[in-house]
Amino acid sequence: KPEPLSRELHGKIGLRRMDRPFGFAANTNVVPLTVGEFPVAGLSYPIIFAGDRYQPLAVMGVRQGTNLYVGQDGAFEIGAYIPAYIRRYPFVLANDQSREQLVVCIDRAASMLGEDYDLPFFNEAGEPTDYTNGCIQFCNDFENEGRRTESFIGLLKELDLFEVARSSFTPNNPDGTQGQPQPIAEYFAVSEAKLKALPQEKLLELVANGAVAQIYAHLMSLTGWDRLIALSMARQAPMAPANMN
Repeated sequence: KPEPLSRELHGKIGLRRMDRPFGFAANTNVVPLTVGEFPVAGLSYPIIFAGDRYQPLAVMGVRQGTNLYVGQDGAFEIGAYIPAYIRRYPFVLANDQSREQLVVCIDRAASMLGEDYDLPFFNEAGEPTDYTNGCIQFCNDFENEGRRTESFIGLLKELDLFEVARSSFTPNNPDGTQGQPQPIAEYFAVSEAKLKALPQEKLLELVANGAVAQIYAHLMSLTGWDRLIALSMARQAPMAPANMN
């Protein structure tokens, strides 16, 4: 229930501190990432690209509707990176087409909002509190990182570095032999072969602008599929193929 943040509508509410506040993400298996998050996010999740816009995603589960890193009680896996897309909630920037600008909104239906708040959105004078200003700045920074991510993706498309990739799981049969591979996901990834085939001057440009580091953070993260499969097996969750491209 997104609403533009205003003192008229939200002057008497704020954020309640919650020990386990991430329950809203328990039913999603992929979360958008910005390119600046690749190095740290890649330590926790496979990073893939999906859709016509090649949206970078952190994969948090092998079946749709199940996040293996967030419990139903809202607790996030200890030590796992929490993407900015999740951390900014319940704040979000939305396009106001009538004024051709972005406006700060909150999800009024968020369980952590209410009149019995710990952190008010506005002070007694009706001005945004330091907490609110910090959240607005975080959203602005996230939006800027989004534009940088679009430029990064545009560069990869220009150089034709994407390829279709697939992940699968090979179960063991009761007799100890290996069964047939089971498809898990189909998505876009950077082709290391195409990357290495680029002219030297292009490679040097990618090194200079930092793109190579982000590319290899993505490529190294793909080893995380094994971790996801192990987590899924530990929870005995059935794995249905998920088309992510």
